[in-house]
Amino acid sequence: MKERLNEDVLKVETSEIRAFNQYAVDNQASLFLTLGEPDFPTPAPIKEAALDSLNKNQTHYSSAQGSLELREAICAFEKKTNHIEYSPEEVMITIGSTEAISTALATLLNPGEEVIILQPAFPLYRQLIQMNSGVCVPIDTSTNQFQLSKEMLEEAITDNTKAIIINSPNNPTGTILNASSLEVIYEAVKKHQLFVISDDVYNQLLFTEQPEQLTKYQDIRSYIIICQSFSKPYAMTGWRIGYLLADWDFIEEALKIHQYVLSCVNTFIQDAAIAALDYNIEEMLNSYRLRRDYVYNRLKTMNVDVELPDGTFYILPSIKKYGLSSYDFCQKLVLEQGVALIPGSYFEADDYVRISFCVDMKVLEAAMDKLEIFLLQLQVK
Repeated sequence: MKERLNEDVLKVETSEIRAFNQYAVDNQASLFLTLGEPDFPTPAPIKEAALDSLNKNQTHYSSAQGSLELREAICAFEKKTNHIEYSPEEVMITIGSTEAISTALATLLNPGEEVIILQPAFPLYRQLIQMNSGVCVPIDTSTNQFQLSKEMLEEAITDNTKAIIINSPNNPTGTILNASSLEVIYEAVKKHQLFVISDDVYNQLLFTEQPEQLTKYQDIRSYIIICQSFSKPYAMTGWRIGYLLADWDFIEEALKIHQYVLSCVNTFIQDAAIAALDYNIEEMLNSYRLRRDYVYNRLKTMNVDVELPDGTFYILPSIKKYGLSSYDFCQKLVLEQGVALIPGSYFEADDYVRISFCVDMKVLEAAMDKLEIFLLQLQVK
């Protein structure tokens, strides 16, 4: 029967990250540094806004594009926080950044057109490109400190290249694209008329000063598509709300897909998102910074090769010198020490493993202790 189904869907893999997390559960792991799931509850003012909205019976359809109040609030937030200007007509409310990225790709791609991704990369990109009949073209940035050079990008571009996906800060590396990388992308967009899908889901989780962004190049504004989510900065992963920013010409076409697939995002959750934009995340961010520093320092003490992440709540240590594939490394760690990490191979980076540090500090301490024992045993063998 399956051979009669959509060939592009049949080629898509289920989430390896969630599959490995389940493998760790099934094998009685006790310390999980796997998922990007903030351990904080959603802040009270956000929950109260949702309850207030429900009590006011805000349970009917909103505009397919999203409530005007939320879109206006997003425009004000982006102008204040990221110094970019969009009108409410250039905002579309989505079911998290996942739907924003999926809708952007579906709006852009004709069968066989190519999308460049910078590896290590979140595996969702490859799968969504494939689901939309596109071709994924990876660039390995691990040889260039996770930055992009002109030569790397020009070598990847062909007559079929339609877009490039960027994610800064990056999942899984925590790296922020520097000014040189952004200029390389800018020049390529101008030369080849490429679209840029910017997955900005972590751009509030910064441990440095606000970095430069591609949107500073206003002459390519019509080629930039920004995908954003409330999930990570506001501990709202289960609320499933985000947004897409782009020129109206793009939004107008993307809305066709969005309205037929979803109708609209839940209205009372849109009201909660308005409250989220007014919430100061500094306390959570400071906690993530402390945890990042703790994990980084422990790894350095263990003589693990690792870069300090500038954002997100992930760190990507190298395991190359231990002579194991990332899957074998993580599997052994689960079975021998009950600690679950994510294999770097899932991000096209087999010499690394991803550690998520958005968990309780006691969990981090216990996991680092067990990881240290595990590494010592590997060296002895």
